[in-house]
Amino acid sequence: MTMLVPSEVVRVRLDLSYDGTDFAGWAVQPGLRTVQGDIESALSRILRDDAGAAVSVRTTVAGRTDAGVHARGQVAHIDVPHGSWARMPGRSRRTPEQGFRDRLDGVLSEDIAITGVSIAPDGFDARFSATERRYAYRVCDDVALRDPLTRRYVTWHGRTLDVDELNAASATLIGLRDFAPFCRARDGATTIRDLTELSWQRVPSGADAGLVVATVRADAFCHSMVRSLVGALLAVGEGRRDLAWLAAAAATSGRSGAVKVAPARGLTLERVEYPADEHLATRAEATRARRDAGDGDLREEWN
Repeated sequence: MTMLVPSEVVRVRLDLSYDGTDFAGWAVQPGLRTVQGDIESALSRILRDDAGAAVSVRTTVAGRTDAGVHARGQVAHIDVPHGSWARMPGRSRRTPEQGFRDRLDGVLSEDIAITGVSIAPDGFDARFSATERRYAYRVCDDVALRDPLTRRYVTWHGRTLDVDELNAASATLIGLRDFAPFCRARDGATTIRDLTELSWQRVPSGADAGLVVATVRADAFCHSMVRSLVGALLAVGEGRRDLAWLAAAAATSGRSGAVKVAPARGLTLERVEYPADEHLATRAEATRARRDAGDGDLREEWN
């Protein structure tokens, strides 16, 4: 199998969605089915070098999702040899982007969808160029709306939630702070994050009508941060805990044992934001510099 040479490659941006139910998360793990593993296996089936040998490529992803977590707006990049890229249309009149997408979709399972393929702008890095990740967490607290057909994507909560209480509690957590009480510790990884939005609504119409949905936005997230925040807030929203309890939990040193992690199935990575093309390289360099300066690993961790 041919390994890529750093030069002579085309950097390709992949936009993708997946149902995380049957995956052990994004990242490759020996003996387990993962999103990254499936995609890289599929890539080795469609990419060939000049001699016809399979080409091995590695994916770099914006947000590493945990087992059971879904994605609608995941972004990754790969570096493809120029020759392999040029062969993507085959004998058709398709562009390389169209040929690549058709071939990759043709060998992937139905729980992964490639929604976009494009040549990445100069300086683009799916992980380090990102400025924001946005998640949604969906909860059903009304037995009349409990739908077995959506059980893989919506968390059932047996007590009625007060959306005003959820928002009041969420407002106390927004901003730049150490989220260690809501994160699972990882060696060398910072737990300081800039949480720019944490809001709830009972959706009035559409596919999520009647559900209580959280929107969570930050520059990045540490391991299990979103699900831990949701778990703590649900306890307040149902009236079992109050704001004083939440403040005490948020003030603990390190992981708070009082915080329950919400189930993975309700969580979806909805979107990843990037700066204008001319700022992509600068953003990536700044993110790497912060990490190298001792702020720890600033990549988004599993949620």
